[in-house]
Amino acid sequence: MKVAIITISDRSYRGEREDKSGPALSEFIKANLDVDELQMKIIPDEKSYIIRTLKLFCNNHFDLIITTGGTGVTTRDVTPEATLEVIEKRLWGFEEIMRIKSYEKTPNGIISRGVAGVCKKTLIMNLPGNPRGAVENLSFVLPAIPHTIAKIHDDPSEPGESS
Repeated sequence: MKVAIITISDRSYRGEREDKSGPALSEFIKANLDVDELQMKIIPDEKSYIIRTLKLFCNNHFDLIITTGGTGVTTRDVTPEATLEVIEKRLWGFEEIMRIKSYEKTPNGIISRGVAGVCKKTLIMNLPGNPRGAVENLSFVLPAIPHTIAKIHDDPSEPGESS
């Protein structure tokens, strides 16, 4: 599986704040998924930049793109809007589970606007910028990721069957 983690943060991009979410997600993904390649990138909270970066990874045949940051309600939080311009099929279930489970941990989880969907043969998911929140949200949907990616690649097997 080819995985990209994109940290979306003006301050981390400018070097004013260390990116902690990207490395936390990288460690979690490597421990829990069969990863052949993992790339990390830090970009600013700019809608056009986010769109270009998502398309670049999709065009380079990445199976999974995880974004962290830009899912809140501040003026600069535009990750969901950018993602919606890239995805072709929205995966509401991923979004619903992440928000419900986040809300169970903190009432502030309800304001996360992260989206999930498919672009070409790539699963894209928006996660919060907080390292703990990002890893928790990914853990909520982790069991569905391998099957989802298999289906994106038109694997005819059912869950639990070998392909």
